[in-house]
Amino acid sequence: MSESVLELELEAASGVAPYLQIREGIRMRIRDGRLPTGSRLPAVRALADQLDVAAGTVARAYKELEADELLETNGRRGTTVAAFGDAVARQTQAAAQQFAARIAELGADPEQALEMARAAVRGANGR
Repeated sequence: MSESVLELELEAASGVAPYLQIREGIRMRIRDGRLPTGSRLPAVRALADQLDVAAGTVARAYKELEADELLETNGRRGTTVAAFGDAVARQTQAAAQQFAARIAELGADPEQALEMARAAVRGANGR
């Protein structure tokens, strides 16, 4: 795929660090489909120039998104969007396993723990 033009603007007055704005801007575009799987992102220096920030700022955002399995860096082929659904499924499974292990350690009632988890997820999603 060809390199994507990343329509991103930073808000200097927001008080949010530029790398966080970049990270969340890309994450949001992946989630809503504006950056589909396989899309090439601009090179670190190109995006840094576009946004008027240091290359390390963009590199940090890309690195964190790679750690979250949302981006893949493929040497000469550049940075691309990974399969979002796969990453979410893997991370959700890992979180569920950690939750189950902790509930077992505590000796908590599994049904009560599940109900608390459902309420927490609803709260986190604003419902």
